[in-house]
Amino acid sequence: MLKVMIVDDEPWVLEGLRTMVDWEKSGFEVCAEALSAGEALRLIREHRPDLLLTDINLPVMSGLELIAAVKEAVDPPPRFVILSGYDDFNYARTALRHKVDGYLLKPVDDEEIEELLGKISAIIQNETASRLEGQKKQNILIHNLLSRCLQGDWSEELESAACGLLGLQPDTELQCILAAAISGTVGLNEGDTEGFPDHLGYVFQDPAGRAGLLVRSAGLSTEALEAAAAQVQKVQSEKLGVPVAVMISGRGTGLRSLQELYTQTLEVWGLKYRKERGGIFYYNDLRPAGLSPEFVSGHFTRVLDEVKEGEPERIRAAVREAFAAMTSKRVNIDAAQAEVAHLEMTFCRSITEMQGDPDRIMCAMHKEYGNLGGLTDYYKLSLYVDRLCLETAAYLTELRAHNEGNTIYNVIQYVDLEFRSKLQLQDLARQFHMNSAYLGQLFRKETGRSFSDYLNDKRIEAAKSLLKRTQLKISDIAVQVGFSNTDYFIDKFKGKVGSSPSVYKNAHKNKQL
Repeated sequence: MLKVMIVDDEPWVLEGLRTMVDWEKSGFEVCAEALSAGEALRLIREHRPDLLLTDINLPVMSGLELIAAVKEAVDPPPRFVILSGYDDFNYARTALRHKVDGYLLKPVDDEEIEELLGKISAIIQNETASRLEGQKKQNILIHNLLSRCLQGDWSEELESAACGLLGLQPDTELQCILAAAISGTVGLNEGDTEGFPDHLGYVFQDPAGRAGLLVRSAGLSTEALEAAAAQVQKVQSEKLGVPVAVMISGRGTGLRSLQELYTQTLEVWGLKYRKERGGIFYYNDLRPAGLSPEFVSGHFTRVLDEVKEGEPERIRAAVREAFAAMTSKRVNIDAAQAEVAHLEMTFCRSITEMQGDPDRIMCAMHKEYGNLGGLTDYYKLSLYVDRLCLETAAYLTELRAHNEGNTIYNVIQYVDLEFRSKLQLQDLARQFHMNSAYLGQLFRKETGRSFSDYLNDKRIEAAKSLLKRTQLKISDIAVQVGFSNTDYFIDKFKGKVGSSPSVYKNAHKNKQL
């Protein structure tokens, strides 16, 4: 139900309007009443009505002054209807300048107010639907933007989109907070984003369902950041019923740093989640031992390349080669374990960059083989690495296909929302940061139709609905559903439906009769 608030300095008028008007019939309910403009301002902030019905002559502050004050205080403001005991054109003209939706004379006529309420209800519902559609569209774009950033994708167009959608400049200082349940039995997506103080930044969910917050950290005190993390931990722990770890990255600059900040939180998660019973952990508190250039390149360089290619036999051959080299150099088992640990972290980063969940691989490996420190001979360690590489390669292949599907899903969803607009494949490709020819191929693969055929089909389905239910002209319907040329619309309609729009309209008109 829509909410209406009534303002009049006469109690008997308030009672009469509340009891004698059939508000429910028009989809309204009276949420508050006020005898003065001051009282009305206080109640409006509390109840946020959809419609304000106010007398024009109020003590201290007039009804028109109240409307002006409400517009300043509330965003978006409600709709307004003026009540007056005077049939005065000057009053009406002033009310119209304030963009009120109606001007009713006392005593109020039942039919007149019901008709006006019906019109206002339709306006509010259309505005709400439009606003929700706009929010849905924006959420799709923001989700796509953050997903691309988590993958490390970047371009000047992406930077411009970040500025427009999120208000982020290249020099905006950021930190990343990530929450994760310390339990193998609790679904990580069950916590959602409840408890996250979204006024500090942008709430997101990673591919594993973990909730995160991208924080504007410039000017944010350490105490405020820790308070936000404590709130997240408390709410998520209570909701999931298990301990929750909250990881806080270092600081970065601009949305371009998101992937690195997010990866830092995952590194903290990987090091802490099996050892702690929840808590708040900072990336900057970690002091990993420095690795020499020789170690970083290590014995697994070819292994990494083969895992990216995904060919099992070549992966196995590369692993055998790596362990043969370490054996010939008499690398001690502790050093070999350190290299394998670095290999694990490299795989985790690769999985994260592709919006995957490293725990899917690492938890399964540790469950089967135990902790890395327990693999105290080359044979056991080689079996572990061989399995780790094969599982990671298969998962990366799966993620590539999944990410490709996610992107085209977002594009199709966007087209379904915006088909009435002027849409072109090249513009969509730029908006979603893809090659237009490749996007066209994905679109056909996913929908079974070319982009233009899919778009025209959506428009024609919408046109059929309008032809059956409205008295609009054919040319007006063409424009409403996205065709700029009426003849082109008629031609496409006949090709799809088998008859012209006018014949289709008349046929359904006769059915209704």
